[in-house]
Amino acid sequence: MQFDDDANLDTSEVQDQRSSRVPGGRATIGGGLAGLLALILGLFFGTDQFGLSSDGSGTPATSVSSAAQVQQQCRTGSDANSKDDCRIVAVVNSVQDFWRQEFARRNARYSGASTVFFTNRVSTACGAATSAVGPFYCPGDRKVYLDLGFFDELRTKFGSSGGPFAQAYVVAHEYGHHVQNLMGTLSRSQDGRTGQNSNAVKVELQADCYAGVWARGATRTPDESTGRPLITSLTDADIRDGLDAAAAVGDDRIQERYQGRVTPESWTHGSAQQRQQWFYQGYKTGDMGRCNTFG
Repeated sequence: MQFDDDANLDTSEVQDQRSSRVPGGRATIGGGLAGLLALILGLFFGTDQFGLSSDGSGTPATSVSSAAQVQQQCRTGSDANSKDDCRIVAVVNSVQDFWRQEFARRNARYSGASTVFFTNRVSTACGAATSAVGPFYCPGDRKVYLDLGFFDELRTKFGSSGGPFAQAYVVAHEYGHHVQNLMGTLSRSQDGRTGQNSNAVKVELQADCYAGVWARGATRTPDESTGRPLITSLTDADIRDGLDAAAAVGDDRIQERYQGRVTPESWTHGSAQQRQQWFYQGYKTGDMGRCNTFG
């Protein structure tokens, strides 16, 4: 994945709270088998917790030097090509540019959502959360929350091949939930049911499909600052990394790893095969109308 070196990044779409200390209050999850418990947390929040865990101790290898420096150091596409933090800023910009233009094409209005970088724990309109819940979207304040240390966990603990586009897939999936929130479909996951045919799973798979739709259009979506796409190239290897990340966070993979057996009746996110299938469906068609996981 490559960004246009001359593009200007919009850091106003990202809030860096990594230097903030969240005062007392309940955390949504503790230690132990956090990866499995986070699957249940998706029902508590009514949003996606990505089914993974992170203790917040990991830090990206090439992050900017400290929190609150994102605005100073993440200015151009060149920065996104060299720093993890700035790459996430660029992905957020690309994803939101795409949905803004896609909504306009459908005679609708896209309302943006900020991404919040945090470390260890954070306060949200959905309650206090720790890094253990993984990346998540809170419909209460319409924000995506992300501890960047999670990306190390995705590779080292959950077996993803990693890579920049694996990270982009995670971000695009969470923004898929924002699209669902704007369209009124996100609430369908809040009926409290689990299982491979539950609405909770269908909502997650649709967010995977929306991530694929963005990936298809990413290199054709013009950036406002240059009139050229912010992302200049996505290779077959990038898409394979995205598919691999989708499989790594399948309910069956996580259950097999942490409890030694697969229990489809407790699924909230879908199997590895389903998540790959729906991401690729979106990527292959580039059409959000083909993401009807409820049909």
